Amino acid sequence: MLRATTPGWLWIPALIGLAALAGPLVALFAAARWQDLPELLGRDDARTALGLSLGTAAASTIVCFLLGLPLAVLLSRLHGALLQVLRGLLVVPLVLSPVVSGLALLYFWGRQTPVGGWLDSIGLGVGFSPAAVILVQVFVSLPFFVVSALSSIEAVDTDLEFSAANAGASSGQILAHITLPLAAPGIIVGTLLAFARSLGEYGATITFAGSVAGRTRTLPLQIELALNSNDPQAALGISLMLIGLYLIVLVVAGAAVSRIFRR
Repeated sequence: MLRATTPGWLWIPALIGLAALAGPLVALFAAARWQDLPELLGRDDARTALGLSLGTAAASTIVCFLLGLPLAVLLSRLHGALLQVLRGLLVVPLVLSPVVSGLALLYFWGRQTPVGGWLDSIGLGVGFSPAAVILVQVFVSLPFFVVSALSSIEAVDTDLEFSAANAGASSGQILAHITLPLAAPGIIVGTLLAFARSLGEYGATITFAGSVAGRTRTLPLQIELALNSNDPQAALGISLMLIGLYLIVLVVAGAAVSRIFRR
């Protein structure tokens, strides 16, 4: 079947593409001194960065879910020019340079701005704090969640929803018992994508939140510090830790979606 429907020449660019993706990862694993990893990853600074990364990524993922799910549902119901405008706003953070994202956050949440100044005046200033890291992560991760959830929600058969409405079900019941259960795979994937994206955020974080040990220095920033301190093995070890976390996210996502589809 493969030979009958697929030109053989496609294997050449496909294999080159796979090599371009896999090659750097293989080189990363090959360069690691595996016997030194337990000591490197057991350092106080690495463990602190890991705890901060996991904590802020979990918090930002919860925020993405609470804000993104209603947004995805509403976007799936809208039509016309308004929908195109909102989709455009949603996509912008996906393509912005990390430094530009950090500047945008700084000019909105910074102490010299109306919003940031007001928060600071009531004792809720976010500068150089874990809250600043969470704000950054939500900004860059929310679109990933919404895009994934929106695609899944739009794939739900609207005839089922209209049938339930004609049978007397309320909009809330339709959402809770039909739309969201059927869209669950995309929502789960979007949640895990948001978590993974939050873990890996670097550029906007250092621009807006800075790199303060124990407060804003997440794993990517710890990697950058190790490189600047001429400690490439520490940077390599933390990089492998991040890759391990990403692999766990992928396995969990695949297992969750497979379980739902088996039902």
